[in-house]
Amino acid sequence: MEKLETRRTFLKKSAALSTAAAGTMMFSGIDALWGAMNPQLPPDLVAVKNGEPAAMFDAAIGLAGGIRRFVKPNQTVVIKPNIGWNRPPESGANTNPELIQRIVAHCVDAGAKKVHVFDHSVENGRRCYVASGIESAAKSAGAVIVPGDHERYFQAIDIPNGTTLTSTRVHELVLASDVYINVPVLKHHSSSGLSLAMKNQMGVVWNRGTYHWKGLHQCIADFCHARKPDLNVMDGYRITLRNGPSRAGRDDVVIRKTLLLSTDIVAIDAAGARIFGLEPEKINHILYAHRAGIGTMDLSTLNIQKIDLKG
Repeated sequence: MEKLETRRTFLKKSAALSTAAAGTMMFSGIDALWGAMNPQLPPDLVAVKNGEPAAMFDAAIGLAGGIRRFVKPNQTVVIKPNIGWNRPPESGANTNPELIQRIVAHCVDAGAKKVHVFDHSVENGRRCYVASGIESAAKSAGAVIVPGDHERYFQAIDIPNGTTLTSTRVHELVLASDVYINVPVLKHHSSSGLSLAMKNQMGVVWNRGTYHWKGLHQCIADFCHARKPDLNVMDGYRITLRNGPSRAGRDDVVIRKTLLLSTDIVAIDAAGARIFGLEPEKINHILYAHRAGIGTMDLSTLNIQKIDLKG
């Protein structure tokens, strides 16, 4: 009976969160972020607004020390956007292709031996790659587009310190590449409340369906014990306020020209939640990852650099 009540409580909480995210949530923008602002120290998190995707990334990576801080000559790089949906860029369902193009270009300029781009798409992968605009954008900058839609590309691993997710199958490129760059799109999600950087990592595993029956939020947090990205870049150019991850209509998507960048996957998710107008601890996987020491959701302790490209 206790387990049944716990399950009922969880469902009620999830429904309430989804309703809040879909209906009453306000987009707060990067002004909702706080923390130390010491330009003499490397930033823990960079937040940029009022620019096009390429210009915002240029500004953010410049403040973070440049792409050569992360990518060295002759290294292999894997870039993981959200390419989950057979929808065009203006839908906001996938990561902005212009942003991916720019990140690839920076990696190539840094001397990367090879830059791979992939996602384990929810819908037909081939169609998603084309419709999202990411395939053509990434290729034009020098990346290799690789499939993520067959189990043979995924290797079994154990999750050290995982409490619910103790093993899974991970795309071979995430395990083999020297540098792993995670590039989610910031949007509402009907199951997890928000889709952020940790949630985007569900696209590097094969058996992600088990997350839902094992415990979605805990599994999202647990996976970070296995592989944390070397860099996270959150696309907030188009924001899906309601009906995410893929059913948003024209009135559900707004242009906000925002970008976040951090090496701390928990901090960038906390910032994304706050930009949406939600306290980070209201998104359970952020809370669980913070408690597990994967990163911090306490933005007040971070050196956050904010840039307005309009001056």
